Formats: sequence, structure tokens, C-alpha cells
Amino acid sequence: MSLKQLPTESMPREKLLHRGAESLSDAELLAIFLRTGTPGMNVIALADMLIKDFGSLRALFMASQAQFCQHKGLGVAKYVQLQAVLEMSSRYLSERLQRGDSLTSPMLTKHYLMTMLRDRHREAFYVLFLDSQHRVIQDEVLFEGTIDAASVYPREVVKRALHYNAAALILAHNHPSGIAEPSQADRRITRRLQEALNLVDMNVLDHFVVGDGEVVSFAERGWI
Repeated sequence: MSLKQLPTESMPREKLLHRGAESLSDAELLAIFLRTGTPGMNVIALADMLIKDFGSLRALFMASQAQFCQHKGLGVAKYVQLQAVLEMSSRYLSERLQRGDSLTSPMLTKHYLMTMLRDRHREAFYVLFLDSQHRVIQDEVLFEGTIDAASVYPREVVKRALHYNAAALILAHNHPSGIAEPSQADRRITRRLQEALNLVDMNVLDHFVVGDGEVVSFAERGWI
């Protein structure tokens, strides 16, 4: 069936306008991005085929240019568009974070950290530096390591916190294994960082561990 033969309310664009973006399936969202199908295949069928070929929408987003462009219906122009969309999404979340909005929304904070850290192949230690009102001053990756470990130096964290004149910090790191459960080493370095930062009157508000689809909060566990 061609897209024109579908009931109007079933077309992805009209469905989004009437029911909201959250009502669309992955294939329907991708179809809006693709805009057109290929000879003999409407855009929704093409989108569904691509998601199945890649394994998931996330895998499609993570594909290299060569992997992306070798599939039917995709090319360099679409690859460039997709990278622009992904970067805009990241900047949107970052801007909301910089304004401090996310600190009243734990779910947005988790979503942002997952966007920043989940797909890294090496462990990265990420810090949000906050002012006395718990608004974000700066956020950055301070340390990167091997596939399963990053060396974290409390002295360097304190130096950066003093540089930004921070009053509090939120810590985060990823587990490339995909398993978000904190290790004993994670808990030990968190205690060391708390002790070092307390000496200069700075608090650690939370430490998030990012896995594949899950984020664990030390504060929610009662460890901070």
C-alpha cells in the first residue's frame, strides 16, 4: 500500500499533529525524518526495514557514515541531516541543563547524562559544577580511561571545582559494559571525593552511573 492510500489519521505527520510525537512508533518517527520511500516501498515500510536491518533506532543513530550509506534509501545527505538532528538534541538538553531546569527534574538530568555518556566505548568521568543555587556553571568530562576503567584524581576534581568557584558538584560516569550497577571501587572513589571536596566547603549532591538504558543514582540508594 502506498502512503497516499493510508487513512489520513494514520499518516505519521498528521498523527503527530493530532496525537503528539509520543504516540508515534520508532518507524513512524523515522519515516517523518526520511520523508520519502523508494520505488515499490512507501516511507513507513522503508523506515521499518531500516530499523530491523540495524537492529534498533539507536543502532541506526550510532552507525558510521559508511554503515549508514550502504543501506537502501539512505545516503550522504540523509547522514548529514541525522547528525545535525542528533547534535541539536544534545545541545537542547545541554541548554536546559545550563539554565538549571534539569535540577528540578531528576529524569531530565538522567536523560541528559545518558545522552552524553551511554554510547562511549571507554569509561568517562563527568562532572556538573553547580553554584550555591544548584544551577549548572559548567559540565565536562574530566577523566577518560580504558574500556572498563577511568582513573579519577580527587585533587584534579577539587582544582576544577575551585576554578569554577563551584558550591556543589554532581558526578557521573558510564559503564561501557552496559551494566549500571555501581562497583565497590565506584563507592570508594565517591567517598574520597566527598572527603576532599568537604575540605573546601563543597558538597557532592549525587553520583550517577550510566549503563545501557539505565542510570543508577547514589542519592536514591541512600549512599550520599
